[in-house]
Amino acid sequence: MLALMVVLAGCAPLDHTMDTGDLKNGNFWERNVVYYFATMLDTFADWFGGSYGLSILLLTIIVRTIILPLTLKQYRSSKAMQALQPEMKQIREKYKDNPQKQQEETMKLFQKHQVNPLAGCLPLIVQMPIFIALYNAIYWNADIREHTFLWLQLGEKDPYFILPVIAAITTFVQSKMMPQQPNNPMQMILLIFPVLIFVMAISFPAALPLYWIYSNIYTITQNYFLYVRNSDKGKEVPAK
Repeated sequence: MLALMVVLAGCAPLDHTMDTGDLKNGNFWERNVVYYFATMLDTFADWFGGSYGLSILLLTIIVRTIILPLTLKQYRSSKAMQALQPEMKQIREKYKDNPQKQQEETMKLFQKHQVNPLAGCLPLIVQMPIFIALYNAIYWNADIREHTFLWLQLGEKDPYFILPVIAAITTFVQSKMMPQQPNNPMQMILLIFPVLIFVMAISFPAALPLYWIYSNIYTITQNYFLYVRNSDKGKEVPAK
């Protein structure tokens, strides 16, 4: 994530006078990725009477729906990790004085059951190019940069830091809704991630944390049905 901040900081064009059509004459990334994101945002905004804030919302829903199979893979991996907790506990107790052996046996257990403890990273990794493309689309499109949505100018930072705070809180909430698994390397990432999101959000144009908030709300709703609701059903005691 820190590397992403550096990349994005170097992605801003020196000349902000380009429009969506000019991207077709740009480099490979501009022609084949950024152009289509900019075109979608322009098209969706036309559908909503020129509102790029709602355009970003529709783009978010489309993107998150497309990566839904990866999210379901993450869910299945999480359930598999929960099922392996008793065996993992036995390994930790058996090799408590030998961390290297403990790690080796744990990895063998994962391989045996075809479980990937880092599967939770997949949706995030897939979204990173989308995030960068959206960043470029904002900087290269004067209509987005100058558009006002609620109290925001989408091409400028949120002057009141409201979006960064909401982005960090919703990131924290959606991560806490996932099952907590001891000794899972993802746990530390999930704790640090809201802080990184806040730092990024205070540095970027308002359209980007707006996209992230929309994405988090989608994920919170999704996690409710995947984790919370299913968990509650599992706790129900059948009537005698």
